[in-house]
Amino acid sequence: MHIHREGRKLISLCFLTIAILILLVAMFVPHLTVFHYLFFAVLIICSLLVTSFFRIPNRIFTSNESEVIAPADGKIVVIEDVYEKEWLKTECRQVSIFMSPANVHVNRYPVTGKIEYVRYHKGNYFIASHPKSSVLNEHSSVGIVMENGTKIFLRQIAGAMARRIVCYAKEGEDVKQNQELGFIKFGSRVDLFIPLDAMIDVDLEDVVKGGISPIAVLNEKPVVND
Repeated sequence: MHIHREGRKLISLCFLTIAILILLVAMFVPHLTVFHYLFFAVLIICSLLVTSFFRIPNRIFTSNESEVIAPADGKIVVIEDVYEKEWLKTECRQVSIFMSPANVHVNRYPVTGKIEYVRYHKGNYFIASHPKSSVLNEHSSVGIVMENGTKIFLRQIAGAMARRIVCYAKEGEDVKQNQELGFIKFGSRVDLFIPLDAMIDVDLEDVVKGGISPIAVLNEKPVVND
């Protein structure tokens, strides 16, 4: 396991602040009581929790060009047919993964292909499970075209706690399945939009792991969206 680069400055600042507070208390409080030690313990626990938000566990990724692999850790909260009007502009199947604060927060590309669309959208910070959070909340949108023409679209969505979405995607870039797409600080939600003829491999309430859990099996003869 290692710490994601997005969290290194924040974690260093947390531990530096704690060290300074402990030093000041030790210098200016002549008799430490149990309450002082409890205060130190709370500070250290909070810093360890912040550290856990930015952890990246060592994993053996699932690599399969015919499958859409989970782009994030979390729970499946939506599986439904929708009309995606931002980029695909067609009927497709939406699969949404809710990321709690306890989940690993790094996001990964679900397929291999070329990025043809990247947009950042300002918005609100409703609870990520809210039905309209997909379009009303702050989010980043990424469209990927696979070698066989299949289009996969996804959104990184901010929630009530998540106040910063990091997206590394750049238009025209070739990306690999399970490569880092970005990071949502303190959890939220990732929406996947895949072709209707794909065979969904998850159910509602299933818990998935990014880079490991298959979400769907793609049709070998994709329907090309105009």
